[in-house]
Order: sequence, then C-alpha cells, then structure tokens
Amino acid sequence: MVADREVALESTIFFAQSGGQESDQGKIGGFPVLEANKRGLDIWYSLPEGHTLQAGQTVVVEIDWPRRYQLMRLHFAAELVLELVYRKQPGIEKIGAHISQDNKARIDFAFPQSLSVILPDIAAAANSIVGADLAIVTGFEEIVAERRYWMIRDFSRVPCGGTHVRQTGEVGTISLKRKNVGKNKERIEIYVA
Repeated sequence: MVADREVALESTIFFAQSGGQESDQGKIGGFPVLEANKRGLDIWYSLPEGHTLQAGQTVVVEIDWPRRYQLMRLHFAAELVLELVYRKQPGIEKIGAHISQDNKARIDFAFPQSLSVILPDIAAAANSIVGADLAIVTGFEEIVAERRYWMIRDFSRVPCGGTHVRQTGEVGTISLKRKNVGKNKERIEIYVA
C-alpha cells in the first residue's frame, strides 16, 4: 500500500520501534526509510518526498545490519538484566526502557532506594549466562496477535516481541551502571563489549 510518503509492505524484515527498542534503518526500493511505525499489526514506513514506489510493486528491502545486530545484542542484554533484577528484587516495577545504537540500553524502575548494591550480582549472573553461550529460543505464543517470546532452557521464558540474538555468547561482556533519575526512580544503564 502506498499513501503519499508512507508505504506498507506485504512482508518485511524491518523492526519498527517498539518496547523501547529503536526501529531499524535501511532502504525500501532504494529509498531511505525515515521512520517505521507500527499501527495495529501493520508497519508503515515514511519515505522521502518524491519517492516513486507504487502499490503492487516488488521492492528490495535492506536493513543496516551492523546497527540491527548491535541493537539485538543490547536488547537481549537488557532483557537478561531485567529478568535477573526481577528475581533479585521481587515486586520491583519497570517504568521505562530504551535500547539505542549508541552502545547503551537503559531500564528505569520505580524503586525507593539505590539499586547499586545489587549491580555486581546482576552483572556476574548475566555474564555467567552469556559466557555459557546458551541457545535463545524464540517463537509465537499467539500467531494471529503476533505475541512472541524468548526462552533459555532452565532459566526463563519471557514474552517479548523485540529482536534477539541466537546464542547468549553473541551478547558480549555486559557492564552495568546505576543512575538516579529522580525521587523513587532508579535507572540501570547496560553496556556490551
């Protein structure tokens, strides 16, 4: 479908911004994608003014793979850290997250005290899982609604529609930093090397 500067594709490899993870960058039919937004189950792409794509046209879709792979590594590192924080601090509330290409992810929590005391244990546990180079299984809990999950055997199964690496070892070494972002708000910044 084509609507002025926006197009929707029958099928795609693009990830649209969701769950705090930035969308892919790349090209459709040789035109740069300026933005990718999910509307219901469809993804609409904003292209530059004057693009020449037409409805029904076959196009080549290209993503910036190095950027996507870095986002996949950071996203899974953040998912792993989040799951470990939930285990260490039962009842803690996640209030935000962002995964960007600038080599950093973050997770924000509503929590009345510093999380710095648990960071060494969280980092050690995350790096142990990464070092074990375990398989990350992904799949659909519900295909029609496109509800996905990731799973590491004997660790966890987590609902998530983001992008994931195939093995934990692909993540690289995880380091964590605590940041106070306001009263009763804590942030964990996640880095991978």
